[in-house]
Amino acid sequence: MASIQLKNVVKRYGTGKHELQVIHGVDAVIADREFVVIVGPSGCGKSTLLRMVAGLEEVTEGEILIGDRVVNNLEPSERDIAMVFQNYALYPHMSVFDNMAYGLKIKKVPIGEIRARVDKAAGILELGPFLDRKPRQLSGGQRQRVAMGRAIVRQPQVFLFDEPLSNLDAKLRAQTRIEIQKLHRELGITSLFVTHDQVEAMTLAQRMIVMKAGRMEQIGTPEEVYQRPATTFVASFIGSPPMNLMKGTADGTQFNVSGPALPLPGPAPRHGELILGLRPEHASLDTSDAPGWPLRVEMIEMLGAERLVYGRLGDDLFTVRIDGTRVPPAVGELLSLRMETRHLHWFDPATGQRVE
Repeated sequence: MASIQLKNVVKRYGTGKHELQVIHGVDAVIADREFVVIVGPSGCGKSTLLRMVAGLEEVTEGEILIGDRVVNNLEPSERDIAMVFQNYALYPHMSVFDNMAYGLKIKKVPIGEIRARVDKAAGILELGPFLDRKPRQLSGGQRQRVAMGRAIVRQPQVFLFDEPLSNLDAKLRAQTRIEIQKLHRELGITSLFVTHDQVEAMTLAQRMIVMKAGRMEQIGTPEEVYQRPATTFVASFIGSPPMNLMKGTADGTQFNVSGPALPLPGPAPRHGELILGLRPEHASLDTSDAPGWPLRVEMIEMLGAERLVYGRLGDDLFTVRIDGTRVPPAVGELLSLRMETRHLHWFDPATGQRVE
């Protein structure tokens, strides 16, 4: 096993006036045996970063280390990594066994060891009954498990996953997430996983890297990222529904937005322009004559165990999550919104950075 170190990693395409920089000085350390997820919207550079670790893209500046080795100039085959792709990349004419064993045969591993490794991986992934089948005879989830099995038998220092669950339906994605978690617990191989799905990131990661436009916005455990987002981007990207963000002016224990002056449960961190953030589950609704923020209900969404109440604070849209068993408010009803100081988040409107 081995750690992964990213030291001021930069990626540019083209030269001169046609130069385009897509990765802007990423620094991170993925510890030995750690499972780290890189998450961000499409086009943020997460797959490019993973491909540089894999050796499929050249590093323009900076260093990438796997273990104690700088791997910038090493071929993918020399990096002791195994990669699982979004599209499975299985050989259609080969059986499941031969697909999993192919890389070992190329390396001229003895047939007895090949059989032992494939049988062990098939046992972990519950593929034993399917070893003689062709990929076309398998479901999408089974094909993805074969792709993971092919990576396991390599016994690499590092696993790299490039959006491997994107082609699966919602139920299979949830099942395969459980299998990946189980796989990591059993094998303990350092893993770097790329996804645009923040639910995948939150459920799989021991730590997560949130990226935006080629820059690392925040790195931390899912709890740290969710509870203390470093920027307004992280606050709005992580969490479903996203954090409510309102721009206004703070003056002691008042926050002036477009419309009413809202009383705060505690003093703001500073005077002047700020962005206030509040998670939908950290606000509570009461009758309109109770003290709080006046919320005019516009729409209610039923999600089974919970409901989302959408309303307006002055000109700002606001979302509140309530228990699904509660009698919902009526559309058009004026309610009082209440919260606690410890649940308020503050950001600088100029930089988007968190303000303590």
